Amino acid sequence: MAGRNVWEGGVLVEWDWWTVEFGDAHVGAVGVLVGGGEPGPVYFDVGSGSEVPSTTHWSAYDGRHRRPRAEALRAVCACGWRGAAEYPLDWESIGHEPLYEAGVDLTGPLADWNAHLSLVRDKAVRLPEPLAALLVEITEQLTVTATDTPLAALRAAGVLERIAARVGREAAGALAEDGASAEAVATGLGTTRSKALVLLLAAQDR
Repeated sequence: MAGRNVWEGGVLVEWDWWTVEFGDAHVGAVGVLVGGGEPGPVYFDVGSGSEVPSTTHWSAYDGRHRRPRAEALRAVCACGWRGAAEYPLDWESIGHEPLYEAGVDLTGPLADWNAHLSLVRDKAVRLPEPLAALLVEITEQLTVTATDTPLAALRAAGVLERIAARVGREAAGALAEDGASAEAVATGLGTTRSKALVLLLAAQDR
């Protein structure tokens, strides 16, 4: 569930929530609303230099140093989904504290993002029970091995990566031959249409 930072067009996009199940396709964050819309990234004046640091993290929108001040928060997802619920910020209570120190309650946006993931999960193809159980067991074994024998865990991870790549190519090839649409594949995998299209096109090229 830990966050994930990604550089997009020179801007540090800081996502708050990430899952192994859906990866970067449905990474989530606390979104900011200013004037009813989403503001652009916040830039920090660090003096001279050709590069100006910037971020989209919700805590940076505190109104200080001419930065926009967040009026409300909501859940957002990398797939483009936006939560319907908005959570206004009480600036009278926050006062002049930096947002990251103000103890802002983020349980609402997190719950909304989890509800979004539940809908994505319900539409995705179901894994056979034996396979799902095996994946859980492998995860647990690798986690223990990474602590006890990290080199062995690294070797095992490499083996699994090669197995996954081979099986993934074969499965994507079979879907491409069957004429599966990018939309159907995206829904079945719980990913975005663009990622599904890349999988199918790569399979067709091979």
